[in-house]
Amino acid sequence: MDYIQNQLLEFNNFQILSPKLKQVLENQYKITNDNISLGTNNKLKINTPAIEKEVDYLSINLFPKDKFISLFEILSTVNTLFKFTDSFEHWQGKYNRDKPYKEIFFAGIIAYGCNLGVAKMAKISKNIRQNELENTVNWYFSNDNLIIANNKIIEFIEKLDLYNIFKKEKAKVHTSSDGQKFNISVDSLNSNYSFKYFGKGKGVSVYSFIDESHRLFYSTVINASEREAAYVIDGLLNNDVVVSDIHSTDTHGYSEIIFAITHLLGISFAPRIKKWQAQNLYTFDKTGEAEDYIIKADKKINIQLIESQWDDILRMVATIKLKETTASQLFRRLSSYSKQHPLYRAIKEFGRIIKTLFLLRYIDDVELRQDIEKQLNKLESSNKFSKAVFYGNNQEFTQETKEEQQIAEGCKRLIKNAIVCWNYLYLSKRLIETESEEEKNQLLKQIKNSSVVAWSHINLQGEFDFSEEKLRDSIKFNLPEIMDFKIG
Repeated sequence: MDYIQNQLLEFNNFQILSPKLKQVLENQYKITNDNISLGTNNKLKINTPAIEKEVDYLSINLFPKDKFISLFEILSTVNTLFKFTDSFEHWQGKYNRDKPYKEIFFAGIIAYGCNLGVAKMAKISKNIRQNELENTVNWYFSNDNLIIANNKIIEFIEKLDLYNIFKKEKAKVHTSSDGQKFNISVDSLNSNYSFKYFGKGKGVSVYSFIDESHRLFYSTVINASEREAAYVIDGLLNNDVVVSDIHSTDTHGYSEIIFAITHLLGISFAPRIKKWQAQNLYTFDKTGEAEDYIIKADKKINIQLIESQWDDILRMVATIKLKETTASQLFRRLSSYSKQHPLYRAIKEFGRIIKTLFLLRYIDDVELRQDIEKQLNKLESSNKFSKAVFYGNNQEFTQETKEEQQIAEGCKRLIKNAIVCWNYLYLSKRLIETESEEEKNQLLKQIKNSSVVAWSHINLQGEFDFSEEKLRDSIKFNLPEIMDFKIG
C-alpha cells in the first residue's frame, strides 16, 4: 500500500495540481494555434501521411518456403525452451499423482485454441486417448494457468535482442487494444445479439492487447453489447509482464474516464478518435477562448466538482492498482445509478482536461498520429491471425460459460504467442547465419518493415493421410440397397 501511495503522491493535493494542469493546457492551446497560424498545421484538414500496414505476404520470404511447420512442432519447440506446460497445475494443489505427459497438454491447447473441441481432437489424433485428454483439460486447464503459461513465452521473447527492432524507443513501451467479434453456437449469458455482426444470432467480443513487438499480453471475452473502453484498464494492470507507457485504442476503446485513470496511473492514453472535430475542448478559464485562436475551447471545467471528489478518486485508483477489484467492475457499478454518481461525474470531468490536452497534441503532431496508426495496425494483423488459428466449428465459440470461453481464448492466445516466439527464433537463426554484414543489414531492414505475426509457413490444420490403410472405407455402403430404398 505504501508503494501505491508513493506513486500517487504527486497527485495528492488537487489545489497544487490544478494550477500546473492549467498552465500546461494554456501552453498547449498556444502551441497548437501558433503552428496553425504559421502554416505548419492545417486545422480544417489533418493529413496523416500513410504508413504501410503489416501484412503477412511481406513475411513470406522471411520464413521457410519449401516446408510447412506443424503446430505440434511449434508448441514442442517453444515448450522445450522454458517448459510452459509446467504452468498447468492441478485444480487440487495437493494432488500428488503423475502429471500427464506434455503431448496431452499440446492436444488440449490445440483442441481449445483451434476450436476443434476435445472429443474431435481425441478422435482425429494418434496416441491420444479421449478420457485422458478430457481429464487433463478438466483438472489442469484454467484461466490462471493459461495466463502464467502465456507470460512465460512473453518474458522469453523480451530476452531476445531482435525483440527491440520493432520498438521506436527502447525505454518506452507502446501498446494497443481492440475488440474482435465472434459468433457463438450455444446459449450463453455472456453473449448478446448484434445484427450488424451476427445477423439473427448471438456472439461475444474478444478484447485483446498487443505491444510494439507483437507480444499478446492480455485478452478477455466480454459480452458483445458491452463497451470496450471499460476493459482498457483491466488489460493494462492485470498482467505482470508488460508495463505500458503509452496505450492506443480505436474510438470504441475511448472514454473520458479512461483518459483520467490512465493519467493517474502514469500511462499516456493516445486513442484514434473518429470525428475528433465533434469532440468538445475544455479550458479552466477564458484563456482557451482567446479571440485570435483558431482552435478554441467549447466549455469550462467544473473544478469544484473534481476537488470535492478528489480523495475518493485517488482511493479508487489505489484500489484498482492493488487489484482488490477490476476497473471494469467499478465502472459498471458507478454507471449503474439512475443519476450519475458524483464520483463518476468527477472522474469524467478530470478526464476532460486530459482529453483536451491529448486532442490539442493530436491536431499538432503528425508523428504522434502515425505512431497511433502503426500500433493499431498491429492489432489488425493479429485479428486476422486469430481467425486463422480459431478455424474449427465455423469460428464460433462453443462454450456456454464465460470461464470456459476464457480458457478457449487463453489457449488461442498461447498458440499465437508460441508462433510469434518461434518466428523470432527462426529470424534470429537466419541473422546468425548471414555471411556478410551487408546481407545482415538487408535482412534486418526486411524484418523491421515486415512482421513476426506471420503464419503462412505454419500448418495449423494437421496432415492428411493418403496411405492405402486410410483409403479403406470405415463405413460400408450398400449402393443397390440405398438406390432401391423408398420413403413411406
